[in-house]
Amino acid sequence: MAIVLGRNRYGKAETRLVHVGRGGDSHDLTDLNVSVALSGELAATHLRGDNAGVLPTDTMKNTVYAFAREHGVGSPEAFGLLLARHFVTTQPQVSGAKVTLESYGWERLGPHSFRRSGDFVRTAVVTVAEQGTQVVSGLKDLVLLNTTDSEFHGFPRDKYTTLPEATDRILATAVAARWRHLTDAADWEESFVGAKDALVEAFVGTYSYSLQQTLYAMGERVLQNRPELAEIRLELPNKHHYLVDLSPFDLANPQEVFIAGDRPYGLIEGTVTRDDAPPASAEWYL
Repeated sequence: MAIVLGRNRYGKAETRLVHVGRGGDSHDLTDLNVSVALSGELAATHLRGDNAGVLPTDTMKNTVYAFAREHGVGSPEAFGLLLARHFVTTQPQVSGAKVTLESYGWERLGPHSFRRSGDFVRTAVVTVAEQGTQVVSGLKDLVLLNTTDSEFHGFPRDKYTTLPEATDRILATAVAARWRHLTDAADWEESFVGAKDALVEAFVGTYSYSLQQTLYAMGERVLQNRPELAEIRLELPNKHHYLVDLSPFDLANPQEVFIAGDRPYGLIEGTVTRDDAPPASAEWYL
């Protein structure tokens, strides 16, 4: 039996970058968390400790900052493509680069004043490799809630089932979603806003008999509205809300007073794809 080295990569995780665009009287602010991972001819360092092909992770960090100054930042997708292509084309031993970005929102208050907006975190994952270039955009921590138009009943029951059937309940979730682009060229800002809006519109407009049904409706709406996308993956935790029993106080509770549950929680995951979508050139997970 032989023991061999399997797939591997290395890189610099979570380089925090804040870029101020000072092109005029009104400044622009970009706030990113950038992680870089490289793969390629790296067996020597694992097997013999030979670091001749190991670009220092500190160099990756420095490249992030230098590129922000030299090229600006723009959208996370565009900045990720710039970085990934640089590492693959300038390091002959590197055959693949994966750049993962989180973009934190700031609301403009004035020409040079901002307030952190915490509605969601925008994400992007760019992979440049021999198999091709792949761009995955997305978001996480987008909290949505419907106070009605949600049911859950007709499920199987066994001796451990205590959950009552519900014909009117609160439906709440914290959306994590990623969508794969068909190509590596797009209007990244327009595409992101359109996909985000489609997710929200579908959540608002779907009468839900299960969170699974809502997940599919959200994914379907994104693909219907955004022809540049191949598929979307969604992760929807069910943020439970429990009706408080007020009968000890001789009070009725007509679906008005709830406890917001923390854990445990249901977790619904799924992929919605075009039936003619080309296969992904790189793995991508939530």
